[in-house]
Formats: sequence, structure tokens, C-alpha cells
Amino acid sequence: MTDAPDVRDSATEGPDEDRTAPPGRRPWPAARPSYASVAGRVGPDRAELVHEALLTGDRLADDLVEEMHRRGMAFVHRQFARAAAEGIEAVPDAGPALRALFRQVEATPGFVGDDLLDRGSTAFFTTATTVHTFSLTAGSLLRVYSAPSIALVLAGTGRLMDGAARRIHETGRWLYAAMESGAMRRGRAGYVATLQVRMMHAHMRRLARERGFDETVHGVAINQVDLARTWLDFTVTSLTAEERLGFDLTTAEQRDLYLYWQYIAHVLGVDRRLLADVGGHDDARRAYELLQAVTGDPVDASVDLARATLDAIAELLLAETGYPRWVSMPVLLALSRSAQGPQLADRLGLRRARVAELLLPVIVRVVRRQRRSRRRAPRAWAAGIERNRRVVRASLSSGTGARTAAR
Repeated sequence: MTDAPDVRDSATEGPDEDRTAPPGRRPWPAARPSYASVAGRVGPDRAELVHEALLTGDRLADDLVEEMHRRGMAFVHRQFARAAAEGIEAVPDAGPALRALFRQVEATPGFVGDDLLDRGSTAFFTTATTVHTFSLTAGSLLRVYSAPSIALVLAGTGRLMDGAARRIHETGRWLYAAMESGAMRRGRAGYVATLQVRMMHAHMRRLARERGFDETVHGVAINQVDLARTWLDFTVTSLTAEERLGFDLTTAEQRDLYLYWQYIAHVLGVDRRLLADVGGHDDARRAYELLQAVTGDPVDASVDLARATLDAIAELLLAETGYPRWVSMPVLLALSRSAQGPQLADRLGLRRARVAELLLPVIVRVVRRQRRSRRRAPRAWAAGIERNRRVVRASLSSGTGARTAAR
């Protein structure tokens, strides 16, 4: 069975270890594992790359937020919407920040072509949407929240506990919109939604600064390390969680899906240097090792977010399927511990659900056997992909997002 990304302790240095950056550099964030320990683990060149990434947000999006505040929020939002739909040349009176951001986004990387945009996400639809709901929550989001800097930003901006269900819904809706065939073309729903996510990050960075987020402690709010690590949680963490449930991908499917996600990273404004070589699980785990080296251990806010997320998905399952909490929660805990690994699961306060954990391998063996059988019947396999596409389209058109996926 494929291993999940390594999330062993990243802060093992003693209290007297040198936490300073190299001479002439901006200070190393005080709450991150020390520069010396990071350089010793990944080498000085990669340590300098992540040092820069820790102190960098998304200048183009941040400048656009400031332009919105200067020129009028509603006015620039309308310009942004038109540029997203038609391209920046359709906005002759665009301000310099809006024009700069769309110049970067519209400078499409050379690997992006019609085949990638139309078929690059096909592998996503080889797995049922219910499974994606579990991997999104028990896999991706719990791992994202384990990063102390992200958890503290959510706490500082007032989105810690009360927004768990909304975050699941919004994140699922964005994910489904981005995965639709052709959806990352200019003006299409996935492209627009991904740009909106990028701008939401920029607005949250500004709000975090206004509310006193101390960037000398963890680095810039929602910095490039956080962005790249989150991207990896939506790829290797999520896909590994699905593999652990028996929903594996072939090497070719992995390659296509990671390349599709590389274009999403471009639109999101993630520093390509952090992800440039990621074309499959092995590459992703190496990139994750670099970012995990500077992430630090979960904080109390991470534990609160994990609990709120599982509570929200349990309530969602009750509403959509009628399964009571005493049935759904042990399953969620077993899936979460499988996805996160025992050490991180313990730190996130995910208790054991021993009966569900014992049953899970039996279920996985059945699922894996059935999936292999379906792959050997091309017409049935293609029909399953189309069926999953229809479910996603229906959920997007109804506005229910991830909630429909739990049915």
C-alpha cells in the first residue's frame, strides 16, 4: 500500500539551536523549525528557497486587493469578473495591478494545450464523488489544518469553528468546478472559481495583518509554503487517501492529473519552483518533505479545526443519508487515521475507532478487487466515468457542491 507523505516531527531542535537566517537575509520566522535544522535536513539551497517562500505571499494578488481598496471594491470586482470571463484586453480601463495579475495568469505555460484542458482531469472521475468527499475532509482538509500557520490565520480571521460546514461546501464546489472537462479554459467556471480562490487568499492575508497576525513568528500569512503545501494536500494527500480505500490510479492517470493540477497551481499563483518537478506521487512526496521541514507541529487551533470538520461532515451525512453520528463518526475516525497516519492523528486528537479500523482493510480488499475487474471492461469503465461526471454536474448546477457528493 502506498505510503502517505511523511509528516514526522519537523521541530526536533533543542531550545538553544540557532534560529537565525543566513547573513543579509530577512529574519527567519521564530515559530518555524530553525534554519539550521532545515538546512541540515534538506540542504542550504533548498532551505534558502523555503525561507524566501515563507516571507512571500502573492504580490500580484495582494497588489490587486490594495487597488480594490483604492479605486473602489465593487468597481474593481466588476473589472476582475470581466477579465476572468473575457481576458484582460476586454478591460481597457484596468488598473495596473489588475493588468499585472492577468498578464501572469494568461501567460499560459507551454505544457497546457487542448488535450490537457479537455481530458487532463479524467482520472478524477474514475472515483465516485462520495469517496472524494471523504478524501477531501478526512484527507486534504485535516492535513491542511495541521499546519499551525494556516490554523492560526483561520482563528485570527474568525473562521475557526463556525465556518467548518461552509468551508467543506465551498472547497468541494471549487474542486468540482475545476475538475470539469474544459473548465479551466478562460472564462469557464473552474478558471473563474480558481481565480476567486486566489483573491480570497489575498483578502485573508490583508485581514490577518489588520488583526495582528505576527509575521515574524510564522512568516507571511498564507505564504508560498502554505500555498504549495495545500496544493500537495489536494493532490498527493487526497489521492493517497483514496488509494488507501482501494481507489488507485495508474501511472499514466497520475501523470495526467498532476499536470492538470500544475496548471491550477499557475492560476492560483503558487511559486513554480516549489512544485516544478512534481509529476507523480514520488515527486510529490519529495516536495512535501521540503515543505514539511518548515511547517511545524499542529497547534490547539489545528485540533479544534479537525474536530469541527469531522462534526460537520457527520452532520452532513445525517442530513443526506440518515446515518446517525454513532454510525458515521467511527467510520470518519478510521478513515482520518488511515489518511493522516497514527502520529499526526494523535496530535490532531483523532481518537481510535477500533472496530471500524478492523473492518476497513476488509472493505478495501473488496473495493480494490472490484475496481480491477471494472478496469478490464472498457465500456463499463467509461460508463462509470461518465456517471461520476453527471453527478458532479448535477451538484454544481443545483448549488449543493460537496453536499450532494455525500449521498
